[in-house]
Amino acid sequence: MPTVETRRVVITGMGAISPLGVGARALWQGLREGRSAIGPLRHRDSDTLRVKIAAQVPESFDPATGIDERTLPLLDRTSEFALHAAREAIAHSGIDFARDGLGQRTAVVVGTGVGGETTQDEQSRRIYAEKASRTHPLTIVRLMTNASASQISIAYGLRGPTYAVASACASANHAIIQAAQMIRYGMTDVAVTGGTEACLSFGALRAWEAMRVLSDDTCRPFSVNRRGLVLGEGAGIFVLESLEHARARGATILAELAGSGMSADASDIVMPSAEGAASAMSHALAEAGLNPEDVDYINAHGTGTQANDVTETRAIRLAFGEHADKLAVSSTKSMHGHALGASGALELVAAIGALRDGVVPPTANLDQVDPACDLDYVPNVARETPVRAVLSNSFAFGGLNAVLALKRAP
Repeated sequence: MPTVETRRVVITGMGAISPLGVGARALWQGLREGRSAIGPLRHRDSDTLRVKIAAQVPESFDPATGIDERTLPLLDRTSEFALHAAREAIAHSGIDFARDGLGQRTAVVVGTGVGGETTQDEQSRRIYAEKASRTHPLTIVRLMTNASASQISIAYGLRGPTYAVASACASANHAIIQAAQMIRYGMTDVAVTGGTEACLSFGALRAWEAMRVLSDDTCRPFSVNRRGLVLGEGAGIFVLESLEHARARGATILAELAGSGMSADASDIVMPSAEGAASAMSHALAEAGLNPEDVDYINAHGTGTQANDVTETRAIRLAFGEHADKLAVSSTKSMHGHALGASGALELVAAIGALRDGVVPPTANLDQVDPACDLDYVPNVARETPVRAVLSNSFAFGGLNAVLALKRAP
């Protein structure tokens, strides 16, 4: 069979809205400082909820800043986050789509676990609690899962493949992988991609309460006294390009997205599989041309639940063998919370920061390591160390695994 020539994919821009602040710089600075953004839940119905904590975007975030007043009424909070993060990422990349005529060759792929949940919740309240006879006329265009991707496409005149990816907590990584593959195989030259989530609605909080996996104090991944995950929100958006395209326009390259791995456990809808997660990590290493010993850091999925942390530890040992004991592994969810479909995108900011600055962000709140979690989890304080390559893990309900492999900028 003829071989298919592939192109190297690089990251040239990033933007974020997160509980640690507005902008990718604010997110990375908070992570390297080991600063947790988990705090008291701000919600109109907080008195009636058992969950009292969350990692929320600061109240200082103004969704109207920089968004056309005609567009703002069309947006759910999820799309507000995505548009703001996209604007930062595109500005950071230095691309001017109108000037450079790139719209036809630019894809938009955005991951989200639940889409316009705030809109869904508000309109359900109108119908069922307030007995309204109709919903807001813009309900559908706000809540549809593809709204964020479509709004970015419209805002910048991007006419390449544009769609949403929904795979629960792996949504952002799956979206980024899809975007990278389109560039790698020549379908597009540029992609705007990442993940966004605004899931802290009354209905969603009630549903998560019912699963009994939420912590009531904070998020302590890999700690013996961990009590569960803490929900978060936000968005991370990135500009990807082929290496040739980036070099031709003199772009600053942040990192190389060297490979990826995807797998399905095909076993249980919520209980993770070490073998499935290990398979995704091994595939990411292989596609990136990395040996296990080439990797210095793993940004773990690290939710802080009893099942996930032990299973992920086992998976890392399966994929890395003896080198697992030499890896730095940390969970930044201990600081920005679990933003579901946006988590992988927020964690990609951390992975890029580790590569560029030689700083591994810590696992916050780690006071006593679980004996069943026997790796180096970089407790509480960031570590300065050379980082040559990184894996970033996302493992989702449904048994869906998506792993990114990054190298330093070429």
